[in-house]
Amino acid sequence: MSATYAIEPVPSQDEQFEHPALFYSGLDEFLAGTVPFVHEGLALDEPVAVAVPASRLESLRVELGVAAQRVRFVNMGDVGRNPARILPDVLLAFADEHVGATRLRIVGEPIWAGRTAAEYPAWVQHEALINLAFAGSPATILCPYDAAGLPPEVLADAEATHPVVVDGGVPRASAGYSIERVLADVNRPLPQPLQDRPLLVDAHLLSRGRQIAMAEARSAGLDEDRVADVEMVANELLTNSIEHGGGTGVFRTWTENGHFVVEVQDSGQLLDPLAGRRRPGLLQPRGRGLYVVNQLADLVRTSSTAGGTTVRAWFRIRVRRALHWR
Repeated sequence: MSATYAIEPVPSQDEQFEHPALFYSGLDEFLAGTVPFVHEGLALDEPVAVAVPASRLESLRVELGVAAQRVRFVNMGDVGRNPARILPDVLLAFADEHVGATRLRIVGEPIWAGRTAAEYPAWVQHEALINLAFAGSPATILCPYDAAGLPPEVLADAEATHPVVVDGGVPRASAGYSIERVLADVNRPLPQPLQDRPLLVDAHLLSRGRQIAMAEARSAGLDEDRVADVEMVANELLTNSIEHGGGTGVFRTWTENGHFVVEVQDSGQLLDPLAGRRRPGLLQPRGRGLYVVNQLADLVRTSSTAGGTTVRAWFRIRVRRALHWR
C-alpha cells in the first residue's frame, strides 16, 4: 500500500450522521482511504461493518490483519444485487444489532462499473435514501467510488448524494449535494414497457392476475422457484393497488434484456420514500408488501406522483445449461 490517510469529514448538515463519499483510483487508494477509517472505529470501540464487492473485500480483510476479526464483512456483489435490499438487510440491520452503541461505522460501496441503464437510478436512489434512513443517527457510512472506472455523471451523482467528498485524501463539502433533486430525478415516469398488453385487475380478478404472471414467467424460461416468486410479487403489488390504489391495478408482464418484468400501475400515491426499505417487525400484520417485493425481485423501480404509482420488478432469466451424456 503506497499511502494512507485518515478521513476528517467536513461538518455536514447533520451533526450526528456522516455520509462521506471516497473517490479513489486503484486498489492502493481504496485501501488508503478505508483501512485507517476502519482502524479508527475499532480504536474507539465502535461496531464496524464493511460491505464492498468481493475483490476489494478480500484485499481489505488481508490489509487489516488480525483486526479483521472484529469487523463484519459483507459481499456487496451478492446482497447488493438489488439495491433496495441494502438498507434493510445490511445497513439498518447492522444498526439494529448495535442499538445503544456510541457510534456505528460502515464502509459501503454500492455502485461499480457495469450497471445497466435500468439498474443505475435505483442505486442513486439508494444512496440518497441513506441520508433519510440515518438522519440524526450516530453513524458514519463511508461510500467508496472508483473515480478511474466510473463515468463523470456517476461521480456527479455521488456529490449530489453525499454532503462530503474525500478526493485525493482531502475532504471537502460537496457543492452539488441535493437529496431533494436526486429523489425527484429518480421518481420520473419509467420508460414505456416493450409490450403493452394491460390487464385491469380488481379483487375479483386477483387470482387471474397471479395465474397470468405464473404462465408468462414459465414461458419466459424461469424455473419453478422463480415462478413462485413472481406469483408472490404479482400478488403483493396487485393487493396493494386494490387496497390502497383506488381498488384496481393495471397489470403487465414482458421480457427485456434477459429479464422477465412485472409491472403494476394504480391511481394511489406512495408518500413514504423509505417504504419497503425497513425490515417489518415480527408481529407487524401489515405494511410488508414492498419489502417482500424487494426481497424476491432482482431489481425494483418505483415512480409515484399525485397522478398515480407504478412499480416495476425485474427477474433475471438464467440460462439453463444442457446436460451432455457420454
